[in-house]
Amino acid sequence: MASKDLRSKKIRAFVLLIMRPGTSEEIVQSRKIKGVTMANSILGRFDAIAVIEADNSEELTKIIYEMIEAHPNVVHTETLLSMFTP
Repeated sequence: MASKDLRSKKIRAFVLLIMRPGTSEEIVQSRKIKGVTMANSILGRFDAIAVIEADNSEELTKIIYEMIEAHPNVVHTETLLSMFTP
């Protein structure tokens, strides 16, 4: 029963992005991409963050690549997978 519950949960990832100077607000447009639940400019080591929810790792990868391709000013990303998703 527990394994079925785990399979039915979505994967949540936090994608940290470094953008070209002055372009971090562009990432907000990623909210239009299916699966991107939040996208904001931030202060700190990274310029922006996006939260993505997907049904499986293949879908997650597709969403991340779609988001990066939509924003040519992305210089670097770091993806963090959530251990527990409600």
